Amino acid sequence: MLKYKRILLKLSGESLMSNAGYGIDSDRLNEYVDEIKDLHDAGAQIAIVIGGGNIFRGLTGVASGFDRVKGDQMGMLATVINSLALQSAMKNSGLKSVVYTAIRMEPVGELYIRDKVIENLEQGTVAILSGGTGNPFFTTDTASALRAVEIGAEIILKGTRVDGVYTADPEKDPKATKFNNITFDEVIRRELNVMDQTAFTMCKENNLPIYVFDMNTKGNLLKVVYGEEIGTLVSR
Repeated sequence: MLKYKRILLKLSGESLMSNAGYGIDSDRLNEYVDEIKDLHDAGAQIAIVIGGGNIFRGLTGVASGFDRVKGDQMGMLATVINSLALQSAMKNSGLKSVVYTAIRMEPVGELYIRDKVIENLEQGTVAILSGGTGNPFFTTDTASALRAVEIGAEIILKGTRVDGVYTADPEKDPKATKFNNITFDEVIRRELNVMDQTAFTMCKENNLPIYVFDMNTKGNLLKVVYGEEIGTLVSR
């Protein structure tokens, strides 16, 4: 039995780079699609939000002299590019998906409409939600929280290259220890970096748990949805 039936999977754009340093590594993309397909075949309803940091980050653009609004809009378009790549790879694997965009962008993708997304999820179609919230000054973390609440997702699965939430950055501090479970309040008190504050507050206020896990290990996505404790659950 699946522990979670309807999930929102949050992926970082940087994860698609793998070791390439920029853009989209096709091997990593196909690995992710294999994981998503296994989850879909197990009966889960899947919505996905993917970042655009492998192509362009709004804040990085600002540091280079771009206007913040324009920089964030460029970042939104980067998420659309990643979403189209994900959709293409899914089609090649026989998995049906629809790209929704937060701003009108037909024929690139369909305009995001909550009820239409839910209808597709119930029919077994993977919904790829691109373009962030459609507004500047909001991250894809916030878009993930917003969309998850809107579509009635039971949990946000945040796939990273780290296997959970630690007392400190485990890549920098060898003494960092991992949490199996932690509350929203404890994350805030310890100032741990799970999601940005806007996204995190939305999850807390709507009692929407977040599960942080290592997406780069084969089989982990399915293990999470079956309830295996391989990462960190953030909840009330």
